[in-house]
Amino acid sequence: MFQTLAGFRDFYPDDCAFRNFIFERFRQSATTFGFEEYDAPILESMELFTAKSGEEIVSQLFSFEDKGGRPVAMRPEMTPSLARMVGARASTLKRPIKWFSISEMFRYERPQKGRLRSFYQFNADIFGNESSYADAEIILLGIHMLRSFGLTVEDFSVRLSDRQLWTLFIRSHNIGEDDVPEVLRIIDKIEREELSKTLESLNKICKSNGQKIFDDLLEIRTIHSVNDIRAFFKKIENDAFARRIDELAQLLARIKAFGVSDFVTIDFSIVRGLAYYTGFVFEIFERSGQSRALAGGGRYDDLIKRLGYADLPAVGFAIGDVALGNLLKGRNIVPKLSKNIHCFVVYSTQTETLALRQATILREQKINTDYCLDQATFSKQLKMAAQVNAKYAIIFGEEEAKTGHVKVKDMSSTSEIVVEIDRLVEAIYR
Repeated sequence: MFQTLAGFRDFYPDDCAFRNFIFERFRQSATTFGFEEYDAPILESMELFTAKSGEEIVSQLFSFEDKGGRPVAMRPEMTPSLARMVGARASTLKRPIKWFSISEMFRYERPQKGRLRSFYQFNADIFGNESSYADAEIILLGIHMLRSFGLTVEDFSVRLSDRQLWTLFIRSHNIGEDDVPEVLRIIDKIEREELSKTLESLNKICKSNGQKIFDDLLEIRTIHSVNDIRAFFKKIENDAFARRIDELAQLLARIKAFGVSDFVTIDFSIVRGLAYYTGFVFEIFERSGQSRALAGGGRYDDLIKRLGYADLPAVGFAIGDVALGNLLKGRNIVPKLSKNIHCFVVYSTQTETLALRQATILREQKINTDYCLDQATFSKQLKMAAQVNAKYAIIFGEEEAKTGHVKVKDMSSTSEIVVEIDRLVEAIYR
């Protein structure tokens, strides 16, 4: 007997219906905000990810050599592929570039709740705008999307941070430029590791001032307002801090103007592990704290240039289907997902030819139509109509058929009417 590989899923019809429900809300939200859909190959050159994504994802690659001896990998995320695509046509694309995708990703890691080796991910990105308006738009889209599922401010929050401020902080402690990415990686892991391990890791890199950085780090993580940030960094004499804090204040003002500031909080424990982030970053968490982050993203202004293309600012975010699906089921806010059959044709041996011809006509009119494949009694066929949640049962009885008529039974109310066969479509949409 064969079993599904660990971390992968079978999608039976009910599972597909739930997945498609999520996809429809993703797509509807993105198009409402003026984003265009794109897609990219599942298989890419391994170098695209090893050079750009960061240590954590690189260690999780499904990678191998193809038959031509080329190192390739199944995509663990979409951003490097997207940057490659945009970079290749940057000179011909109208700015700002607002694209989204809904695609399958693959990461070889230990399967656990909310995290699998194969998962679907929604990505939305804006290229060509370096202002915090673009950052605010991306954050607003994430909030709008989750609210479209029926989630509220009681269910999730956006935790906002800034890699630029973190980088300025690290440099202020005389950390070498080559060590900055590693210190950011250590900070990113602080909520997932013992604090003693964090201090140990900092001491290995920072040597004499590891304890000082650690103490400051613990204090920064408790800051949740712009005023407190200003007060903390005021002791560091550097105009760059003041300018960056002003930019953070502007971003928060724009979020407030959208009317969603209740969803957003400053949280400097958020760093984001991917190496290409350069500015504001955020993660969206379930407020109960019982699950992993639902979504995450931020600004990555240097990535396209690092891939060898034109310099183009960028900001985006991603949300996976696994943790979100678990949350929706846990909150019991999943709508009833039916087979979506509009008409179920019921017929006898004598009316079979007429009934099946009308079934074809209904389908040609893009009306979802089904019928019993085997000969069955009217009662059995009506039972099947109820089982597939058909809106109408179209009953071709012998007496009605002789006069060119048919019964239309409303399955929700059991009421029925008799109409001319030629006016059946009109009767359904009356």
